[in-house]
Amino acid sequence: MDIKRIGVIGAGQMGAGIAQVSAQAGLDVVMRDIEDRFVQGGLDKIRKGLGKQVEKGKLPKEEADAILGRIHGTVDMAPLRDVDFVVEAAIENKSLKTQVFKDLDALCRPDVILASNTSSISITEIAGATKRPDRVIGMHFMNPVPVMKLVEIIRGYSTSDDTYAAVRDLAVRLGKTPAEVNDFPGFVSNRVLMPMINEAIYCLMEGVGDRESIDTVMKLGMNHPMGPLELGDLIGLDTVLAIMNVLHEGLGDDKYRPCPLLVKMVAAGKLGRKSGEGFYKYG
Repeated sequence: MDIKRIGVIGAGQMGAGIAQVSAQAGLDVVMRDIEDRFVQGGLDKIRKGLGKQVEKGKLPKEEADAILGRIHGTVDMAPLRDVDFVVEAAIENKSLKTQVFKDLDALCRPDVILASNTSSISITEIAGATKRPDRVIGMHFMNPVPVMKLVEIIRGYSTSDDTYAAVRDLAVRLGKTPAEVNDFPGFVSNRVLMPMINEAIYCLMEGVGDRESIDTVMKLGMNHPMGPLELGDLIGLDTVLAIMNVLHEGLGDDKYRPCPLLVKMVAAGKLGRKSGEGFYKYG
């Protein structure tokens, strides 16, 4: 499959990152979000990220300019009619994602593969909202996208071998390492990672240790680059909660019950880096 122009739905942290690595790989990108301020915010993130590479001498300024020039930000869905592939990177909400895929299915050519960057929601259910379930797949990038090498590729019940092969090849083209997984709640990455973060929050709530001690134990004792509370702040505590709810509901096991402290913090708007405060404060 010849992919030259890619659509990205969502200009947030993940969507902007996907747009950047796609443009760096030579693809033309249509990055769409619902409001211009979100689109401009995504473009600013990309510009800042590329600027850091230029400052460090890792990227010529002319090349950075060319990469930016391949990204078209828009609030309009119409430009997506001309793309060869779409990755959805909207917030982790099943009803929202389902509606996005219905809209894309009606808009895009029948041969276009529709991929979701969901970190936990069933690809089979998302695909069921379309008339092309064989061409729907999960393409779960890790955060931050320009740095992290892994992409989880998730097959839905009807995902075809050709679709999987095309997405695997695209991931390699983007400089990523693909890992094939099947469609279960949380897939592999978040079925393992989120309960660890959730358990760290229980440790904090129950007074087993303070935030610094919990993070230090995991960094120095388990050789993790970030502690689980720091990582939760980076991911976004609302996203952590959403994924824990998917695991709890989908697997029906109380070991996946979200920690009450996590629920309370999200209700209070303490979402981590994105809100300026989570387990730590950010200037």
